[in-house]
Amino acid sequence: MAHIHTRRALAPVALITTVGLLALTGCGGNSTAQDGSSGSGKGTLKVGVLFPGSLSDGGFMESAYRGYERAAKEHQGKVAFSKVEQVQAADYEQALVRFATTSDLVISLGGQTDAAVRKVAARFPKVKFAEIGGPADGKPTANLSLYDPQQAEAAYLSGAAAALLSKKKTVGFVGGAELPAIVNAAKEFERGARSVEPKVKVLTPQYVGDFNDAAKAKQSALADYSAGADTLGQILNLGQKGVVQAASGRGGTLIGGPIPAKCGTEKAYAAYVETDIGAEIEYSTDQLVKGSWKAEAVHFGLTFDEPHNDLHLCADTDPSVAKKLDEVKADIASGKVTTR
Repeated sequence: MAHIHTRRALAPVALITTVGLLALTGCGGNSTAQDGSSGSGKGTLKVGVLFPGSLSDGGFMESAYRGYERAAKEHQGKVAFSKVEQVQAADYEQALVRFATTSDLVISLGGQTDAAVRKVAARFPKVKFAEIGGPADGKPTANLSLYDPQQAEAAYLSGAAAALLSKKKTVGFVGGAELPAIVNAAKEFERGARSVEPKVKVLTPQYVGDFNDAAKAKQSALADYSAGADTLGQILNLGQKGVVQAASGRGGTLIGGPIPAKCGTEKAYAAYVETDIGAEIEYSTDQLVKGSWKAEAVHFGLTFDEPHNDLHLCADTDPSVAKKLDEVKADIASGKVTTR
């Protein structure tokens, strides 16, 4: 059964001091740092986090890393954190195994790690695992929790915004990989678009094959712009930089996020999706420290008091557009519209 939780307001982002190294050689990624004031003290809990992408991707991974930093600061002296970033898919399992041999809790980011984390969790039944952003309909196991940042919900909002903002009434969606969660998000993007503009043309989703490949993402976006779209939704990491380049060259726009940037910092963005991925790292760590951690499915999203999903329009638009989006948000919050 899924559980809904609310959290306190989050602390500001803070930098943490690197005090040691946990070698993860051969994992195809950057070496991991052990963060916190006490990495080997008696009774110190250990948390390892796998970031498949870059910590400065301007999206999903960076949002998660901000929560990692907040958790490390809050639990300094109680929890020793270790991380690895930019790991190749073939090396997910190896990285997770190395974390599992030294950690009380192992957290993996992104649905692309789903198969690996399930396999490793089964091998280490005494270690707690959490996956953030896996299949929305996935089932937790005895020692594996699933945290859903409601990407489908954010995609529905993005679709509605794209359709309302599109002058050509043609929109498209670019996803990093054809994973269940991303395919589902593409469907919700289309649902959201048609909910506000029934006759809008929604192009067939483009799947880049790599969340971080900006060059390929640019090609996918250019194909959509050439096919008549003028506003794109996307779920990419570093790859969204390629979509920005395509939009800038073709006079198109896109919906950004999940980090809520200030509108106007990049003219290509018509709107930003606000989704705090890092809150889920904080949630899992909080439960570990309290001794109340359990394997569960937790759905974050628009219904949360803090943090919650949202979408912010960047350009001055007809007031009716903002009003319509507020109605869409209200329908989701009330349960009138459900996304999965």
